[in-house]
Amino acid sequence: MAYSYIDTGAMYRAVTLYFLQNHVSVSNQKEVEKALENITIEFRINTSGQNQAYLNGLNVEDEIRKLYVANKVSEVSAIAAVRHAMVDQQRKMGKKKGLVMDGRDIGTVVFPEAELKIFMTADPLVRAQRRQIELMGKGDVLDIEEILENIKKRDIIDSTRAESPLKQADDAVVIDTTYMTLDEQVDQVILLADMVVLKKWSA
Repeated sequence: MAYSYIDTGAMYRAVTLYFLQNHVSVSNQKEVEKALENITIEFRINTSGQNQAYLNGLNVEDEIRKLYVANKVSEVSAIAAVRHAMVDQQRKMGKKKGLVMDGRDIGTVVFPEAELKIFMTADPLVRAQRRQIELMGKGDVLDIEEILENIKKRDIIDSTRAESPLKQADDAVVIDTTYMTLDEQVDQVILLADMVVLKKWSA
């Protein structure tokens, strides 16, 4: 069975990019709601097999990863209307099943009945180093301290917001990836997924 992958963080980044490009005031509820009516987000697989985000038909994958978007995404994603709109889209995507969804409130809010919940974490400095390498691969050279500060700030905002805060689900499996390679992380997730399948078959 082929699984679809949805990066919900990319959805909030795409909304943030739209708000910035169209000068939408995050403090003006009417402006926010009107803007959301004009936003369509989808994911397409490119020729290299990479899942990329499209905003109103335009590929924005590289642009939404830039720091100026990252610096505003937590503020935008904390808005109730934004979260309600994105969660509604995410749940519609999940109706077909066969879905891997990545995000900060997936196991607690979007799909609390998901068959497998994994809460991945890592040391902030390691996360910053990984992001720096990712950005360098796209031609963006940023100071590690600037990236680290952004990560810490986003974690605090996302963990303390009133609407769908970043929170580990009680039944989630925690994986600390600090000292794990990407291949080791993939192997661990696949193992957990296989265990869920075996449990279903033996039930």
